[in-house]
Amino acid sequence: MIGNWRFAGRPLLAVVAGVLAFSALTHGAGAATLEEIKKRGYLIVATEDDYKPFEFMEDGKPVGFDNELLAELRKTFPVEIRQEVIPWTGLLAGVATGKYDVAITAAMITKERVKTLDFSVPIADSTHYYAKRKGDDSIKGIKDLAGKTVGVQAGSAQLEKLPELQAMLDKTGGKLGEVKQYTSYPEAYQDLALKRLDFVINTIINLKSLVKDKPDVFEIGEPVSGQTVPAWAVAKGNTELLAVLNEFLLAQKKSGKLGELQAKWLGQAFPDLPDSYTP
Repeated sequence: MIGNWRFAGRPLLAVVAGVLAFSALTHGAGAATLEEIKKRGYLIVATEDDYKPFEFMEDGKPVGFDNELLAELRKTFPVEIRQEVIPWTGLLAGVATGKYDVAITAAMITKERVKTLDFSVPIADSTHYYAKRKGDDSIKGIKDLAGKTVGVQAGSAQLEKLPELQAMLDKTGGKLGEVKQYTSYPEAYQDLALKRLDFVINTIINLKSLVKDKPDVFEIGEPVSGQTVPAWAVAKGNTELLAVLNEFLLAQKKSGKLGELQAKWLGQAFPDLPDSYTP
């Protein structure tokens, strides 16, 4: 049994967003096909506003790994690409319902998400780790996470990975403590620094970026999940659009551009990523 759950930051907003996302993902329809996109003359992509180093805003402009890939896609895609920069909570639901054609983001491929979305070839390896405050000697390994308060992003794949952490804790007789959900990860990191949380779970790539920016405040612990990979997402069954996106990504991989951008933004290249992934 996972501990007591509650929303932090802006509770009502997070709850409403979660309900709307669930409703949209379970009842969604109306996504435009590739032919329809070509007829109207533009593709609508959604990117996240605050998920460093994949996508974030800097000096009023969208930057990061996925935004550089998007710049490359603009060079070859047959129609204009229009970009919407939005918070995470509305991103995947918007794609599932057809509001956006594709989520160009690092969306983890999970069993729940493949029910309503189709995913591109993986763009990185994003196994989950925990981060703690620098010098916090109360946490030296997985067993020390028992009973402590953890922060994750609302609606994220990290929530689905918590049972894997609980399975690890079971081996030492421990139980997961309170789980706090946040609208964005920067809010969780702030609460971790302020000792309102004991640890935060995120992908190794995101946590490396965090520690690089604030090495005196945070440090990375151990993995709390098995392998996880992120990818771009389209509505379920939008096969022709997905094929075009996969063709583009595989071409970037073959040319070495994908590895170059991975090294630049994610801290390392991932040359052995599979061309498909089943969670």
